[in-house]
Amino acid sequence: MGPVSNTTTRRVLLAFGALVALFTAASGYALGRLADIHEGTRALREVGGRAREARELATAVRDQYAHLAHTIILGNDSHRRFHTEARARVEALTRRLAEHARDADERAAVADIQASGDALDTLYRDTLLPAVMAKDAGAVEAAHGRALEWVSRIQARVDALTADSDASMEAFEAHVGAVERDSFRWALLLLGGATLFAAGVGVYIGNAVARLVQHEKLAGIGRLAAGVAHEINNPLGVILGYVRLLQRRAEGPLAEDLRVVEEEAVRCQDIVEGLLDLARPGRGPREPVALRDACVEVVSRLREATRLGAVTVDVHGEGTAWAQAPRLRQVLLNLVKNAAEAAGEGGRVEVRIAMDADGSARVAVSDSGPGVTPEARSRLFEPFFTTKPSGTGLGLAVSQAIAEAHGGRIDVDTGALGGARFTLSLPPPSREQEAAA
Repeated sequence: MGPVSNTTTRRVLLAFGALVALFTAASGYALGRLADIHEGTRALREVGGRAREARELATAVRDQYAHLAHTIILGNDSHRRFHTEARARVEALTRRLAEHARDADERAAVADIQASGDALDTLYRDTLLPAVMAKDAGAVEAAHGRALEWVSRIQARVDALTADSDASMEAFEAHVGAVERDSFRWALLLLGGATLFAAGVGVYIGNAVARLVQHEKLAGIGRLAAGVAHEINNPLGVILGYVRLLQRRAEGPLAEDLRVVEEEAVRCQDIVEGLLDLARPGRGPREPVALRDACVEVVSRLREATRLGAVTVDVHGEGTAWAQAPRLRQVLLNLVKNAAEAAGEGGRVEVRIAMDADGSARVAVSDSGPGVTPEARSRLFEPFFTTKPSGTGLGLAVSQAIAEAHGGRIDVDTGALGGARFTLSLPPPSREQEAAA
């Protein structure tokens, strides 16, 4: 191996080393941020539990006082049992708050609540109740005044604990939201940068080594991207599980924040699935696929999923192509869905199938939408490029990759309906395929 070859090899190794480092950094950062979000979610559950217990304690104290007041109003001991039950509830909630107290201040506040509750209970049993039974109005009035003081003291302590818990929840929510937004931006930036860097490495390899070596290296990149995507997909699933569990009990601003976290996590999952599809565009056995049946099936699936709305979709023509059936349906579904979205409510989509004399097949999907601008047309098949406000920018890139893996391609121009027309071209069957047919 000569000096030039050695230099080329070193440069290729350095380029791939940098690519691995970039993907590792992106994966490590994303996983670290996801762990932070998970920890914040756990802390939110704990703080929310303390806030709920504090509110339950406030209700229990009011119930206890209500039974005390009924004892005075009715002038008998008929509410003694209810007062005892309410007191037991107050004690149980106070013990739980003591167990979950975070610091010395909270422990002191809970201890004061416990002491005040004991004093209120003693006052009821030893002073107020005997005075009521003895019909001693003066003693009853005095005991009631002291009882109000204890209840007000307990209520003030409980209100302070509740306010502190609410403030902690707001702080944790703000933290989790900030981490989520920051993680999403940086994850996209790092993965987008890694993708662009991988493209640069591919160009360099194409200029430096033979086509076979280039394909081998790009296959290695695809495997690496798939591995990283799998690693990111698992913690994303955990996040979605926790968010959806929390949504069952959430309400108000918290429910809205959890909805945003869920939407962004699902968006990240879509991006991960797109990366996986880019890494495996056309593997698997090929078989003859009836194109009209495949198109009709795709339209039916989209219609059942309410993805077509009031858009009219017509399928014309017949044809057969050798392809990996699930991948081909994925391309057709993406093209029809995009066309329906571009056409809008009340618009039209036309799917036209044609066969050439050599056996090659074409499926043209046209829409009545606004069409594609020249600037966007040159970038339509780039990963992460999208003209939709909520798109991932991977659908057409994956579709083009699948088409090319089958030996075909997707082209875009203006169709007869006035909007865009995406034409999927597939090659004729090989001699082996013709023989197998």
